[in-house]
Amino acid sequence: MIGARHEIVVLGDKRADGFVIPLGPVNLVAVMTAVGMLACGAFDVLALERFEYPAAKAKATRGDAIATVDDLLVAEVTVVNEAAAARGIAAGMSGREALEKL
Repeated sequence: MIGARHEIVVLGDKRADGFVIPLGPVNLVAVMTAVGMLACGAFDVLALERFEYPAAKAKATRGDAIATVDDLLVAEVTVVNEAAAARGIAAGMSGREALEKL
C-alpha cells in the first residue's frame, strides 16, 4: 500500500501490529493483537461482534483525531463489542490498557 505504515507495538510481554493508512486528510489507525483489535473511530467494531472478534474503538485525547499508533495508545476507549467486553475491556480505559487485555 502506498503510504501505509506498519509498526510493532510492545505490550508487556507480547507484541502487536500497528497500522496507519493515510486516506486524504485523515489516517485510519489500528493495532491488532493475536486475538483482537483496537482502532480509531472510523472502524465499525460492533459489526465484528457477528464474528465474535474482540474489538474496540477509541477517541483522541490529544489533538482533534487519532493520527498515529502512539495517539491510539493514549486515546480513550469509547465503544467496546461484546467479545472485547468479555476480555475485560471497558469504555473509559486507555488504548494501551485495552490492548494489554487482548
